[in-house]
Amino acid sequence: MKLKLAFPKVLLICVLIFSACSEPEKKTTATDNVQVLPYQFLMPGLDRQRTVRLYLPPSYHQSDKSYPVIYMHDAQNLFDDKTASSGEWRVDESLNQLAEKQGFEVIVVGIDNDADFRMNELSPWENKRFGAAQGQQYMEFIVEVVKPYIDTNFRTQADRLHTAIMGSSMGALISHYAIHAYPQVFSKAGIFSPSYWYSQDVFSYSRFKKAPLDARLYVMYGDKEGDGMIADTDKMLRQLRQQGHPRQNALFKRVANGEHNEQLWRTEFSEAIQWLFQQQPAF
Repeated sequence: MKLKLAFPKVLLICVLIFSACSEPEKKTTATDNVQVLPYQFLMPGLDRQRTVRLYLPPSYHQSDKSYPVIYMHDAQNLFDDKTASSGEWRVDESLNQLAEKQGFEVIVVGIDNDADFRMNELSPWENKRFGAAQGQQYMEFIVEVVKPYIDTNFRTQADRLHTAIMGSSMGALISHYAIHAYPQVFSKAGIFSPSYWYSQDVFSYSRFKKAPLDARLYVMYGDKEGDGMIADTDKMLRQLRQQGHPRQNALFKRVANGEHNEQLWRTEFSEAIQWLFQQQPAF
């Protein structure tokens, strides 16, 4: 009787092992002009190491031009479906298409997230549920370690007018912080589905430390992301206008049927960067 019962169990285990082994491995979807930089970058303020991914424009190796730069967060989700947690942004494909059709070219520097510390690193303000804030150290890492390396080793337009920062969700929160905290470094911020809910300090900080009048803020969210998202972004819009930030330099876009996911951010990416890099009036 024991042998008769054991056989089906063994058969079931074999079937499960076979099924697991037969699942197709995700293939890389990154284009040829995306690379993972060859060593880990040390984050001095946090005593961690981090992978950095780099997109170079199609003309980079055939020219001596220098290019604007966008710094982006959650780099695993930007270029490659193989590394993305729930789909990629297709940043590389979108930029290659813009380069071909409109001649717009830009370097993108993507900083990988750390799943264990993502919420902490992408906020400069503490949250009772998620713990200590590490966003200040994270931004110091980008500004003091990553950016100098990129500007030294690649042909960049390193001044603030040609440097942007961009992210979604918590990446949008830290990008909002960056455009206010580092006006000498960044003049443009792509703020997609911002997690303003994480800390109300974002409102008081933005009021206390205003962004320069020429700073461009592209704030985008979907109308299916929840009432809190709509209320918080409306509140930030009203605050910026009350503070006198020029309307032409702060675009708030509500996308019909947009949900909190990579599909929304992927769809809106090209429009956002084109708006961010439009020529701005002087102040």
